[in-house]
Amino acid sequence: MLGLGILGWIIIGGIAGWLASKIMKTDAQQGILLNVVVGVIGGLLGGFLLKLLGVDVEGGGLWFSFFTCIVGAVVLLFLVGLVTGKRGASR
Repeated sequence: MLGLGILGWIIIGGIAGWLASKIMKTDAQQGILLNVVVGVIGGLLGGFLLKLLGVDVEGGGLWFSFFTCIVGAVVLLFLVGLVTGKRGASR
């Protein structure tokens, strides 16, 4: 994810994880630390999946990396929901 360093990963990951938890309606179950973890792992997962599809993830820039983190975090939360049987706080 660009040359942002660890602080950049934490900030982008935290925001992406929080937005993904809002999209997946799991925000009530997560705190800030879990949002950061979900966002960072989601960024890695999203980058991995896009590379498998042949997308150049390294030349995408900041916004591309941010949206990759959000999409990856949503996929991660979806998979966790499938495994745990939880579908979100609203159901």
